[in-house]
Amino acid sequence: MTDFRRILSRELKLAFRERAESLLVVLFFVLGAVLFPFGVGPEPNMLARIAAGIVWVMALFAAMLSLDRMFQSDFEDGSLELLALSPLPLAAVAGAKALAHWLTTALPLIVAAPIIAVMLRLPTDGLATLMLAMLLGTPAISLVGAVGAALTLGARRGGVLLSLLILPLMVPVLILGAAAVDAALSGLAARPHLMILAALSMAAAVLCPYAAAAALRQALE
Repeated sequence: MTDFRRILSRELKLAFRERAESLLVVLFFVLGAVLFPFGVGPEPNMLARIAAGIVWVMALFAAMLSLDRMFQSDFEDGSLELLALSPLPLAAVAGAKALAHWLTTALPLIVAAPIIAVMLRLPTDGLATLMLAMLLGTPAISLVGAVGAALTLGARRGGVLLSLLILPLMVPVLILGAAAVDAALSGLAARPHLMILAALSMAAAVLCPYAAAAALRQALE
């Protein structure tokens, strides 16, 4: 655990030095959501119906912006080879990097999500469910994204390939996240959707670090 915390601390320090990138992710999230009313119209009832979906889609796209750099800099400067030779299992290294990505990318999006939701006329009854759904579902994005980043490491136009790999896998998370908010607004139980989101993130936490480690070993050979 000490080595894991050191890797996590290193990743957080690097992210803090390049905090402008995290700010750009949040700005992309906000600006992308702002553009939707211009495309679908400013009718409040329509915006309220699609607000949760808009927030989830933009959060996914915003999180994708920094996924391709999760391992790239370490791969280019040789640090990844040293991490692979360290006593800490490579799966734990991948897990630490995924956690750092969630803390520096997804967590700021969760904080900004209520502002976007209110702007899109989402009723206040759904705000708590939206934030809880994002808190439970976004870890899966970072974890599955770590697998995609490892698989596309060193590839030409890896960002495009990464999007093609990850976006289809995130459809269940988007559906469940939006459905939880719709259920809360309709007076139905949102708990089943939230529990499935939590289960998906837990399964990703168990499986994805090992899959990412296998892909990283392949890239290093």
